[in-house]
Amino acid sequence: MRVHEAGALHEEYTGGHGPAWLRMPVDVNDLIPQLWARTVNRDDAGVLTVGGVDVNKLAAEFGTAAYVVDEADFRSRLRDFRGSFSANFPDGAVYYAGKSFLCKAVARWVAEEGVNLDICTGGELATAVAAGFPGERLAFHGNNKSEAELAAALDAGVGTIVLDSRIEVERLTRLAKQRGVRPGVMVRTKVGVEAHTHEYIATAHEDQKFGLSLEAAVKAAKHILAADVLHLKGLHSHIGSQIFETTAFEVAARRVIGAHEQIQRETGKTLPELGLGGGFGIAYTTQDDPQSPRQLADGLRKIVDHECDNLGIDIPSITVEPGRAISGPTTFTLYEVGTVKSVDLGAGRVRSYVSVDGGMSDNIRTAMYGATYSVTLASRLSDAPPILGRVVGKHCEAGDIIVRDEFLPGDIKPGDLIAVPGTGAYCRSMASNYNHVPRPPVVAVADGTARLIVRGESVDDLLNLDVG
Repeated sequence: MRVHEAGALHEEYTGGHGPAWLRMPVDVNDLIPQLWARTVNRDDAGVLTVGGVDVNKLAAEFGTAAYVVDEADFRSRLRDFRGSFSANFPDGAVYYAGKSFLCKAVARWVAEEGVNLDICTGGELATAVAAGFPGERLAFHGNNKSEAELAAALDAGVGTIVLDSRIEVERLTRLAKQRGVRPGVMVRTKVGVEAHTHEYIATAHEDQKFGLSLEAAVKAAKHILAADVLHLKGLHSHIGSQIFETTAFEVAARRVIGAHEQIQRETGKTLPELGLGGGFGIAYTTQDDPQSPRQLADGLRKIVDHECDNLGIDIPSITVEPGRAISGPTTFTLYEVGTVKSVDLGAGRVRSYVSVDGGMSDNIRTAMYGATYSVTLASRLSDAPPILGRVVGKHCEAGDIIVRDEFLPGDIKPGDLIAVPGTGAYCRSMASNYNHVPRPPVVAVADGTARLIVRGESVDDLLNLDVG
């Protein structure tokens, strides 16, 4: 293996205007540990392996593009969050945010590892029910839950329904009266805190669709308590996604705990729970430095202790909802290279466009959020000097980019397999059939065995929905 000084390459290929992380020394065969699932390695031939299975075998059996999940890694992250938060909040609970990625197999993993499940649509509820997930360990989110969805939640015995508006309060109250049941509920509030993240994934500032203002949430809570039909557990807040510091939760926790105390003081009713949401970040490139579950739990405990002490109230049961932080690092997307094209950027600079058999239909995040990813040659070693590459898809969009900037081996060619790590969160959940491209399969690997957990679509699947 030959180590090259990326700083010189950065100047040569980008004129110094590319992302800062490209200036780091690079060996294109290296695997940066924080970007990959825990059982991912290279064998002696340089072929990427996961769970003891090499990617050449996976591609031959399941085809490409494919999402490849390290099951052992997924389960270990569930255990890490459960253990870290139960140590700090013994009466609390960890809910896996199913919106990041959910299928029946994942729902079973979550149940088996003692973690609860957060869902936000009728389809996610149906998946959890089909997997046999215990209803009392479900929390149902969403800003526009229909009567049919709320009825299904009641029928499934969902343990917590998070109400997002006064209309939902009235809707669920009516349905609960009709059925003679008393579901547990929380009221979602926006606390006026915006995490440092993309506008569309920052969810706590006032000018957005989720939740009620603090004042409106307090009024809604009082209304629920007075009506005495629903069991009000407490308030819920969520400040955004891809958050790296627990300090982002300080102001949010102060405000929501203040509202929590106000409700208890003015009604005389003790609210047993407080939801602080999720949004914990992961590493997509070497510039990202996420905290461990234990660091997150310790940091939140200090914040909650301080705020409750200031108000002279007991610490409620704290719930959190990690999704990306569990599913994201467990998965990489495996592609086959179709074409390689060099583009002259002027001043002696060149970029290689590496086209693969997928794209924005299986990973919309780069186009939608400007998300950054890394990539590696997966099917062999290379001793060729690196080139600045851009990994692009096969769709008819100039913005169909998977990895905007990354050094790749200069001899990359059609037929090579490449792998993009960190694609376990939201990539499959947000996948589409744009340009009538079938969605890829999801393959779980553990202990030397690979199995299909979500079948890839075929052209026949697409045509069967087209009734003409």
